[in-house]
Amino acid sequence: MRTRGTIPCDGSDGSDNPIRGKGRSPRSLISQSHLGAPDVISTNGSKGYAHGENRILTALPASDRLRLLEVVRTVDLPVKTVLFEPGGPIDAVHFPTDGVISLVTPLHDGAIVEVATIGNEGIVGVPLVPLGGLAVRAISQVAGHSLRMNAIVFLEWLDRSPSFQTLVDSYTQALFGQISQAAACNRLHSSEERLSRWLLMSHDRVGSDQFFITQEFLGQMLGARRSTVSVSAGILRRAGLIRYVRGHVTIVDRAGLEAVSCECYAVIKAELDRVVH
Repeated sequence: MRTRGTIPCDGSDGSDNPIRGKGRSPRSLISQSHLGAPDVISTNGSKGYAHGENRILTALPASDRLRLLEVVRTVDLPVKTVLFEPGGPIDAVHFPTDGVISLVTPLHDGAIVEVATIGNEGIVGVPLVPLGGLAVRAISQVAGHSLRMNAIVFLEWLDRSPSFQTLVDSYTQALFGQISQAAACNRLHSSEERLSRWLLMSHDRVGSDQFFITQEFLGQMLGARRSTVSVSAGILRRAGLIRYVRGHVTIVDRAGLEAVSCECYAVIKAELDRVVH
């Protein structure tokens, strides 16, 4: 049973955290101009939400959103930042505002396989139970920022705000759907299709046509050899869909990339979009 308590209103998330934000307040990440009308045109040309915001928080009623922004802290998430380990304690929940975080399963030989990605549409650390953990590692794969919320405060908010609990429950269900779809995708679809899906999902989240990701990291995320990723990226590059130079990916032809991707991208995106509509 969750313990009810008083949600602090002093701007603190209720804990000390060594990862600190730089110069941006939580209120600035969800602007006053979007309190009543969150839909905008995103930078990649599709209708979505303003980048620099978290879509779960944007979907909250304005009164809840403003109160919640008082109990979160903006943090930087450089590449390879680990938020929690498999079975380890989860002392905070993160609402990404840009960048991409992977949930990965590490194996005994040191390899890792991605089971889901989370960006500004979601929450890192759910489902959260008191004193419990998850069977995955959460690691930042594309640098960005998040709004960090103390785990105890998060559980208190689930009890105090029905709207917040509904959104969290809906997102958790969509996350499980993404994990199931990704399992089928990794088993049945080609490397080019899976790489296209991954690039599209990252493009949706980072708010830029260009982002940094190494072939080694991509191989780990896709469960493929580095040489396989190199061949697949070369196919997409020669088709004029992307540019890839020293880890810097540029999306050149998004429509073409969507045509190459398997159906899993559209299925996962529709499920995640349904959470906030």
